[in-house]
Amino acid sequence: MSDVYLKLVNTPMGKTAAQSLGLPAPVTLKRQKRTDQPFLEGDVLVGAANGGKAIAALGSILTASAANLHHASGNDSLKDSSKAGNKAAPLGLSQDSTGPTFSALVFDASGLKGPDDLRALYDFFHPTIKKLARHGRVLVIGQDPATCRKAPQAAAQQALEGFVRSVGKEIGKKGATANLLWMAPGAENQLESSVRFFLSARSAYVDGQVVRIGKRTDAPTTNPVAPLTGKVALVTGASRGIGAAIADTLARDGATVIGLDIPPALEELEKVTSAINGKALACDITDDNAPKLIADFIDEHFGGIDLVIHNAGITRDKTLGNMPEHFWDMTIAVNLTAEEHINETLSQRALLRDNGRIVCISSISGIAGNFGQTNYATAKCGVIGYVEAMAKQLKNGITINAVAPGFIETQMTAAMPFTIREAGRRMNSLSQGGLPVDVAETIAWYCSPASNGVNGNVVRVCGQSLIGK
Repeated sequence: MSDVYLKLVNTPMGKTAAQSLGLPAPVTLKRQKRTDQPFLEGDVLVGAANGGKAIAALGSILTASAANLHHASGNDSLKDSSKAGNKAAPLGLSQDSTGPTFSALVFDASGLKGPDDLRALYDFFHPTIKKLARHGRVLVIGQDPATCRKAPQAAAQQALEGFVRSVGKEIGKKGATANLLWMAPGAENQLESSVRFFLSARSAYVDGQVVRIGKRTDAPTTNPVAPLTGKVALVTGASRGIGAAIADTLARDGATVIGLDIPPALEELEKVTSAINGKALACDITDDNAPKLIADFIDEHFGGIDLVIHNAGITRDKTLGNMPEHFWDMTIAVNLTAEEHINETLSQRALLRDNGRIVCISSISGIAGNFGQTNYATAKCGVIGYVEAMAKQLKNGITINAVAPGFIETQMTAAMPFTIREAGRRMNSLSQGGLPVDVAETIAWYCSPASNGVNGNVVRVCGQSLIGK
């Protein structure tokens, strides 16, 4: 079901009515349209607090874009901004109406050593935030507080989270987003895939999020149009909705996709996989024999797998006192237990290749809880615990991450009562629901060979939902 209200308020008459009645007027989000679309265009301003470790890397990444790059100048707290390189033009910061409107504001805060240094945030963003364009991007890079040796430094770096989340809520009315990358010391060479993603139209519904980037070997150079060329991906629950979007997006990026779903969905599944030259596998992942069946299929047809996307999921909603035991058992089995068993079998048979990617689907219900969903929230919160633990155990360059979707426009949400559906759409900084492709694009970023420093993260695809953290 389409969002009729969103369409209405983006007409001249609807916009006027919303303003006069004090109603939200969400902006239709700008999403990726072409595979060769530049990740960033327009005027971009980059800045750095003194001592920033990422500014040179940011300058290199942004210079390679189609954007006109400027760096902040004229302020002592931002003097290291010039290290963005000689292709970034100096720009004095002012609140007046002259000068460019920015498609992105990018700030390296990794040099903050204590609370006093936070003034650099104000010095950079105060004169520029009102000049952020529609669909603009705010991206802040800091140092992971867990790696800070001194308490004042950890305090300043942790403070970035509160700053970014608040900025996201202020700029959401423009269809703009704000996100934070916390990097480990020496992880500057791991920034590119994440910077490209969060500044691009592919991250349209990812807002107010924090991503930790670890130190790894140099990220490989990939074809930005088809970074997954030569990779084989397994996508469970692929017959429709988010799963079908994931399969299509990974295939767009060059992967060969094995789509998996339950036998009754085989006809729909084959339509999805045939359209992308993939393979269909009918299987109930809760069957005791399912992990072996999946492993045998992968071994027979491809000899191994690169990307495993655990998308299959179900809801069986009832309040706890009224919930039959099979509702509980089935929800835990599909949403959590099956993922563990499949991964274990693939690992035991050495079918998950080096530098592989595992992506699990959590939910904001697993973060905040939800009325009538004790079973579902339990499973989806368990996914988070599983991902965080496995990230410390996996070897050979394999990473594991999770996405936690909020309100996504699917057949399931279309069946919700009107008032609940509308509340789900509006209760986020962007005042609208997301699309299945928003989840798929986030997974494609995780799966990129260049994202090898992104491990153990849980990113909400929810437009910065007001529910949960």
